[in-house]
Amino acid sequence: MLIAGIDEAGRGPAFGPMTIGITVMEKESEKELKALGVKDSKQILPNKRKALIDDIKKHCVEYKVLIIEPIEINDLMAQYSLNEIEAMKIGELINGLKKKPEIIYIDSPDALKGAFEKRIRKYLNKSHAKTKIVAENKADSNYVVVGAASVLAKVKRDEEIEAIKEKFGDIGSGYPADPKTQKFLKEYVEEHKKLPPFSRIFWSTCQKALEEIGTKQQKLF
Repeated sequence: MLIAGIDEAGRGPAFGPMTIGITVMEKESEKELKALGVKDSKQILPNKRKALIDDIKKHCVEYKVLIIEPIEINDLMAQYSLNEIEAMKIGELINGLKKKPEIIYIDSPDALKGAFEKRIRKYLNKSHAKTKIVAENKADSNYVVVGAASVLAKVKRDEEIEAIKEKFGDIGSGYPADPKTQKFLKEYVEEHKKLPPFSRIFWSTCQKALEEIGTKQQKLF
């Protein structure tokens, strides 16, 4: 039986992209990947995540990581919630599959059972109208196929953050609670009187940084 797993990395950061991974594999492959240590990427050290990438790809019949850049997140959040944006992009990933899984397991950000599946189905084409979708909280811990997708998404986001660091210096992880991120944001805004170009302008962290220099404008460039 062909199954698929979907998970994201980078929903909460004030800096950098959100990435969404999808893995499609035979159900039997989950056992092999579990034995190799594949699980929720948050429970795996960075070097181990990188080491698992090739094994994950070998066990997939299809896989992809979608990168949603901050500028697109900013544009979409003028109209939609982050949950809706994620559902929209997941629909895009599913519609783009060459193989058709019987069941798609998805890590859901919606607390209400069934809410995220309902969001996603609005964006699916007719060929997936009867595809079974299991969207639930902690799916990345409950299903190896989702854990595999989370590893792909996390490794790709980490690569994107490293690329930003090469150009702008140490921005930290991009998460609001990270002292390095806080320090970089404060110093950048004070010097340039605007947000860094990889900022998510609707995040309160970024808004507060602008307010501290006396502007409420959502300036990026």
